[in-house]
Amino acid sequence: MKFRYLGNSGLKVSELTYGNWLTHGSQVENDTATRCVRAALDVGISSFDTADVYANTQAETVLGEALKGERRESLEIFTKVYGPTGPKGHNDTGLSRKHITESINGSLTRLQTDYVDLYQAHRYDVETPLDETMETFADLVRQGKVLYIGVSEWNAQQLREAHALARELKIQLVSNQPEYSLLWRVIEDEVVPASAELGISQIVWSPVAQGVLTGKYTVGAELPEGSRATDQKGGAGMIERWLRDDVLDAVAQLEPIAADLGLTQAQLSLAWVLSNENVASAIIGASRPEQVESNAKASGVTLEADVLSRIESIFDGLAETDPRKTQMPSGREA
Repeated sequence: MKFRYLGNSGLKVSELTYGNWLTHGSQVENDTATRCVRAALDVGISSFDTADVYANTQAETVLGEALKGERRESLEIFTKVYGPTGPKGHNDTGLSRKHITESINGSLTRLQTDYVDLYQAHRYDVETPLDETMETFADLVRQGKVLYIGVSEWNAQQLREAHALARELKIQLVSNQPEYSLLWRVIEDEVVPASAELGISQIVWSPVAQGVLTGKYTVGAELPEGSRATDQKGGAGMIERWLRDDVLDAVAQLEPIAADLGLTQAQLSLAWVLSNENVASAIIGASRPEQVESNAKASGVTLEADVLSRIESIFDGLAETDPRKTQMPSGREA
């Protein structure tokens, strides 16, 4: 496993981060989730991403149990705040001082740790003043509950404003967590250039487009039993946008390229994401330990310029590139 610096900081993270968005506390049983975490540790993954909103706090609880007994200093644990948890009352969402303060305390308890390495604003809060949010994050850093600050799905202007406040408050805003894959490239025109200028890295989610880029879904075939596309707890709704014949035809064209390089299609897709120098880490999920073991082999793979060109030409006209598609809530829902 290779490691990269996170933003303009001294913190190194593994090129692949193990994430438990749609799995822990939801799609897979707890013992399987624990075996996946153990597999991640075995292949050298040291970075783990979760959020309080995943499975309504249960994902954090499962991850905390799975990591119990590990040397804390050898891990980088990331979690997030914004979404509603618990009874979803009027203050149970957003980036207010009240919600952030209560959320970090709950996350630390569930994760069984005194601090998180990276605390991320899961979305931009259009209803809370940004200075209130950043001042609260600064307080958490000074209390020792949080080491670094990150965000998720923020656009270039929001990143610039938050970074300026972070500098004034003498805390480090080091990361953004956007969706990014061969099929979803909306960060490239604005977010990546701004981030590179500010010293912010991307920790990207859905690098294999919910599994579509692995090649497991093919035109005219039944959906594989037990796959994300059949998961009615959230997975199916996310993946259906990619299950079009034109997309699946393009994905099939990755197979010979991957084979020539001795890679699986998933490994090739992950290596493509990691070829972007502003990406510090790509988040992988898993419902079986062997998926973790296979995907880990993407770390350290270098794709030559001609290979990158061939890959990208396949998805010409299919990949979404509009920077306005960065996920932005219009308001909080409590």
